[in-house]
Amino acid sequence: MLSFLFLASLLLVLCVACVVANIIRQLLFPNTREPPVVFHWLPWLGSAITYGKDPYKFLFAARAKHGDIFTFVLLGRNVTVYLGIAGNDFVFNGKETHVNAEEIYGPLCNPVFGEGVVYDCPNAKLMEQKKFVKFGLTTDALKAHVRLIEQEVVDYIKSSREFNGPSGIVNIPTVMAQITIFTAASALQGPEVRSKLTNEFANLYHDLDGGFSPINFILPHAPLPHNIKRDRAQLKMRKIYESIIAERRAGKIPRTTDMISHLMQCSYKDGHPVPDSEIANMMITILMAGQHNSSNVASWIMLHLANEPRICEELYQEQLDQLADQNGNLPELELRTVEKLQLHSSVVKETLRMHNAIHSIMRLVKQPLPVPKTTWTIPPGHAILASPGISANSEEYFPNPTKWDPHRWDNRNIEEDDESEMVDYGYGRTSRGTKSPYLPFGGGRHRCIGEKFAYLNLEVITAVMVRNFRFKNVDGREGVPGTDYSTMFSRPLEPAEICWERRPVKGA
Repeated sequence: MLSFLFLASLLLVLCVACVVANIIRQLLFPNTREPPVVFHWLPWLGSAITYGKDPYKFLFAARAKHGDIFTFVLLGRNVTVYLGIAGNDFVFNGKETHVNAEEIYGPLCNPVFGEGVVYDCPNAKLMEQKKFVKFGLTTDALKAHVRLIEQEVVDYIKSSREFNGPSGIVNIPTVMAQITIFTAASALQGPEVRSKLTNEFANLYHDLDGGFSPINFILPHAPLPHNIKRDRAQLKMRKIYESIIAERRAGKIPRTTDMISHLMQCSYKDGHPVPDSEIANMMITILMAGQHNSSNVASWIMLHLANEPRICEELYQEQLDQLADQNGNLPELELRTVEKLQLHSSVVKETLRMHNAIHSIMRLVKQPLPVPKTTWTIPPGHAILASPGISANSEEYFPNPTKWDPHRWDNRNIEEDDESEMVDYGYGRTSRGTKSPYLPFGGGRHRCIGEKFAYLNLEVITAVMVRNFRFKNVDGREGVPGTDYSTMFSRPLEPAEICWERRPVKGA
């Protein structure tokens, strides 16, 4: 007993000594060759709790004290933050030999997406994979996607219990999670995958999605319940895709022109065809990428429309003004008609501005990085962090940034780089995309190639919902819910309920 008390006392003394030494080092011996460090009481833990609870609040507060460049400790790792447009450019367009995404995100993403794809392969191979996937994101492909997306939303409204009757209340994140997995599967995956979106597949998707728990940045293979479910789900989903591919190769399924068939015909630059297992894992990645951001942003759109019904009615009137025939009937949507709906586009832009699904984008520093116009150098081993949501929610770029105001985009274009700033990272020419305070899809070589599909998906979903319903808050409440930062993808705190009322049918 005495020895136990002695050991416990010794451990306590050591812990106190570490805390004291940590405080003294920060206050008396700061490293002036590196950016200032956000004060923290506990070594290793650092600012993990305050950052994890509300990243934007933490980053805005640290910027107010230290400026756009500072470092904080996150679970034993030094994270150097560079905010603003200059910071976005510094992080997104860092040289591949200087900064690395794979080592940061690989532990979290590789068990979810699977072997041989995304961060579980050399960057050059990833660029080839992105080039393959762009097949499903051409203008011709987007034209076909519009009708598929519209039909999925219409079918959901007709068959869903959530929209039974003339009016009701729904937890909108649940509804949008279902709608967006259907639209992503129908448009990007092909008919066999869409037909398999039963309860079993939905449960597999849910378990796989659970692998994005933040703890997996440091404990990706720990035998935790959510990791066990993740690994089982990944294997089962991969086998589902592989069985579809096998049936197609055997000629049991008529030839199609969808993404799976395209990938089955692709070969890497070394001449090797894409293995079926990698095709399957790419399709898992595409499904998750096509659903995650759209689900969260679509939820925020509906929540804001319920909070401001006037905008919902403006959207409906825009469709009547731009698309309706002489009898006031609205036709099926097409890409060319969706492009006429400028307020719909502005609603999506404004919601993405306020509610970027990924609040922090990191890279691992591989070589000493001098910070331009300072005397600081970021050493190897640090992570560097950009947060485009900070500039998108800053007064200097967007007056009254906390107000959801789609009309702020009426006479404003998204700042884009000119042709001299276009670059090909291996998957086609794209804008370097970092000279704007609005970067909801990142920039540089890892810029999301699915942004055009995301905009279109959200605009079509919004248009169909507005055609069918009016929205308002429950019990006359004001405002929208807070943000849940507990997962990798920021989303509305649930329950996030809104009231819906079905619009009268023309001629009824």
